[in-house]
Amino acid sequence: MKTCFSLLLSAAVVALGSCNVSQAQGRSRMAIAGDGTRAVCVLEPIAKSGVTGTLLFDMVGNHVHISGKISGLTPGKHGFHVHQFGDLSDSDKGESAGGHFNPHAMKHGAPDATTRHVGDLGNIEANSEGVAVVDQDDKLIKLTGGESIIGRSIVVHEKADTFVQPTGAAGGRVGVGIIGWANPKTK
Repeated sequence: MKTCFSLLLSAAVVALGSCNVSQAQGRSRMAIAGDGTRAVCVLEPIAKSGVTGTLLFDMVGNHVHISGKISGLTPGKHGFHVHQFGDLSDSDKGESAGGHFNPHAMKHGAPDATTRHVGDLGNIEANSEGVAVVDQDDKLIKLTGGESIIGRSIVVHEKADTFVQPTGAAGGRVGVGIIGWANPKTK
């Protein structure tokens, strides 16, 4: 009987401890997430491309507004996608970021297409100085839930996305950055 009581007491202590850990982790996630309506991505060059930039992702009603500036590009259009992983360990080719974020196993498409990867954001266009100003809305990407882009990455490609299968033929990767929660105190 004493052994049975000890086992029950131990199980209760473990259960209460797990509950406290879970509650603490929930508070920690809330603190990290800020208000959950803004994310940021700081782009780094892949290999020696020189591509850098900062993008903001703001929840506005039922869509996400993407804004920012990317420098160090060749003039013209460049494929612009959310990729599966926030893994920047392959600094030579950026392949550790995985493929396009595609949680619904759809075909590749333009941002306004009925069928597309969630991560298909189309193209950005750099001016003659190699600077692209990003100012677009997207209804598929989200900051929470199954289409959340938090912890994933943005990849900028060397060429334009032509929207052919399977991934747009946009060439190599020239810039990559992890999408994370923005500090709500930062403007």
